[in-house]
Amino acid sequence: MADQPGTTAGRRVAIVHEKFTIDAGSERVVEQMHALWPDAPIFTSVCDPTTLAPGLRDADIRPVGWLQRLYRGGDHYAHLLPLMPLAHASHDLDGYDLVVTSHHAFANRVRVHDVPVVSYTHTPARWIWDASMRADEPGGALGRAGLSAFAATQRRPDRAAAQRLNGIVANSREVAARVARWWGRDATIVAPPVAVDHFTPDPAVSRGDWFLLAGRLVPYKHPEIAVLAARRAGVRLVVAGDGRARAACVAAGAGDAHIDFVGAPDDATLVRLYRECRALVYPGREDFGIMPVEAQACGAPVIALGAGGALDTVVAGRTGVLYDPGADPVATLAAELARFDPDGFDAAAIVEHARAFAPDRFRLELDAAVGARL
Repeated sequence: MADQPGTTAGRRVAIVHEKFTIDAGSERVVEQMHALWPDAPIFTSVCDPTTLAPGLRDADIRPVGWLQRLYRGGDHYAHLLPLMPLAHASHDLDGYDLVVTSHHAFANRVRVHDVPVVSYTHTPARWIWDASMRADEPGGALGRAGLSAFAATQRRPDRAAAQRLNGIVANSREVAARVARWWGRDATIVAPPVAVDHFTPDPAVSRGDWFLLAGRLVPYKHPEIAVLAARRAGVRLVVAGDGRARAACVAAGAGDAHIDFVGAPDDATLVRLYRECRALVYPGREDFGIMPVEAQACGAPVIALGAGGALDTVVAGRTGVLYDPGADPVATLAAELARFDPDGFDAAAIVEHARAFAPDRFRLELDAAVGARL
């Protein structure tokens, strides 16, 4: 089939993804890219095959050989960070006539000649541009200083790489605003895919009297705010997750029998928790945030910070609550938890809203957005 203007049909596509070290939201985007362009090889920096989602296990994934030999497996790649820009610039992309990147740090550093490159941008690297994202670097003061120094060397090449792109597709209005602010570029918005056929309601299950905090417990998500707010409101909170901020959450809930830490849930447990909770509590400012959509697909309303990706995923008064943190985020969220009335929400309407984020919608919109840049 000949190339058709305004469409990706007939084009030899190459996909470039940052790394395969965990199975998270950006990897699920690449899984759908693979479904859209099944013959496209996927170039990456490093790959741990044990982390691949089922839809990627048959994909032609090509890590950078010399970097792969230095990789230790799992989500342990910090020692490779300074080498990743070079790794992505070294991909051999000859023979392709369209490159689509899955970018959140260095994927846009690819080098091509007379080939259009369109970036699906999960976010410009926040640790490069936003000093607050480096404040909780695990290595302490020395780690923060090292990351800050590296970030300073990366701002100019990061912005330069963005200028070479034929087009940018952002996953939310929040990310599109960062693209404009940090790169000086416009972006089309295509929300990422959510497995709404997997996360489903169960009419036979009754909702409990407890709220749910789920996901990675990392500092920038401020999970401790939810714990402190639940404690102040005197409501029960189930914390289903793990990560660097777990200790802060445990300290925030110390001695309160209403705070229940259950660890990182497996997939079946997470579905059950979504189906049984009173509402999902989401206190962090996210790039997009898939978990609120998963919860809504199970019929659960969401109480989210009224900023970031939640503005694209939660409809205030219809599928949940969007709150302004004000001067005291803990007190504000505590007040929302104390007065929350689940009877004010229609589960069927919540599920209907979530289904707008289905994978087939993502593939259709991404194909159109990429095609429009050719």
